[in-house]
Amino acid sequence: MIIKTKNLPDTKDLLKKLPVVHYLEPEYVYFPIVTPRCLSGDVCVIEGQKVKVGDVIGTRDGSFFEQNIHATCSGEIVAQEKHFDSTGKKVNTIVIKNDFKYTLADHIQTRSDEDIKKLKPKEIIEIIKDLGLIGLGGGGFPTYIKLNVKEEQKVNVVIANGVECEPELISDYGLMMDKPKHVIKGLIYAMQAVGSLKGVIAIKAKNEELYKRLEFTLREFSEYDIKVARIGNYYPQGWETEVIKNVTGIDVKHKTLPIDYGVINLNVSTLESIYQAIKHGLPLLERRITISGNAVENMTFIARIGTMISDLVEISGGYKNPDTAKVMIIGGPMMGANVRQDDVPMTHTTTSFIVNDNVEYQEEPCVRCASCVYSCPVALKPVQIMNAFKEKDVDMLKTLKVDHCITCGLCSYVCPSKIPLTDIMKSAKNLLLR
Repeated sequence: MIIKTKNLPDTKDLLKKLPVVHYLEPEYVYFPIVTPRCLSGDVCVIEGQKVKVGDVIGTRDGSFFEQNIHATCSGEIVAQEKHFDSTGKKVNTIVIKNDFKYTLADHIQTRSDEDIKKLKPKEIIEIIKDLGLIGLGGGGFPTYIKLNVKEEQKVNVVIANGVECEPELISDYGLMMDKPKHVIKGLIYAMQAVGSLKGVIAIKAKNEELYKRLEFTLREFSEYDIKVARIGNYYPQGWETEVIKNVTGIDVKHKTLPIDYGVINLNVSTLESIYQAIKHGLPLLERRITISGNAVENMTFIARIGTMISDLVEISGGYKNPDTAKVMIIGGPMMGANVRQDDVPMTHTTTSFIVNDNVEYQEEPCVRCASCVYSCPVALKPVQIMNAFKEKDVDMLKTLKVDHCITCGLCSYVCPSKIPLTDIMKSAKNLLLR
């Protein structure tokens, strides 16, 4: 009998027990000028120029927004050269040689709690914009745009999304365990920015120790209406629409936004970055990243943005079975990006680097088992979409609603014939955009 696949095996319990290594002093740090969301950018520094922590060194340009790029260490601009990014492309990259002094830019100042309470919503949003904050759950959408609600829009609740449902990802979990107060204060600042009186921190129901830690910390903030919601342990529970439905009961329809229903959903790491920005005037300087997989020594780091992943792999002990071909993934095993090399710099959204020994699979013809249909969280028919894509039948792709696909990877994961359905779904979605 074919059943819906929702529970995926992971190694989170083992990864959570790893000691955390602070690697915050790389000799060089690297900053790509473009990202998958920002296809162009400008540099505002030159070789030989001295910079401080928090100085703007460039600007990335999206289709309707811009994002400042900040130095995460003090030192000297030594190059603008090509380096690989997480998509496998070589892109223009700013290189800073660390002077290991970590001198802060003159404009960085800590604000008192009283001063923060006096900030107007627009002032909070402007700070977040200037410091280049983006969504740290993987999407990388500018935070200032998400918070810049229209005057006629009422925000009833701000959700702190701490579900982190993909296997092998523990960055958000570790952050909430180590710095729950920072996350909660970041949530309060976000609520202040959008005029919401209610906040909810969403976590997996099985994370009992995290629930107790958050509940204990919230005792210090009893004047605020903030609750912890324990929701499903399944995949993809962390998907924004699914989180909102299980926290509020609201079903966010396709091509509508959470704000249309009075809801804003922010990743917990994004909220911690908001705390650092509003309280201390800092851009995102560091992130927790886990090196995992069967072909590498597993280790968790807190590393500076701009650090080369290859440096972290070397510190962890290098690769096992070096003569065996490897599969490398930046991000989670379900939605992450395959890369062919590890000399890729950490960016805002980098939380995991997975390395496994390569296993060759033989793709077979579809056996019509319907596993992909049963398991699709948005009720699509991947095999029919695959057939329509092969025929380049755009009308049928629209009829089959391929644009609803969230590229969660479940269709490929459950397919007994090893058909790369998720890649096909991505290509089919792109076909509609031409």
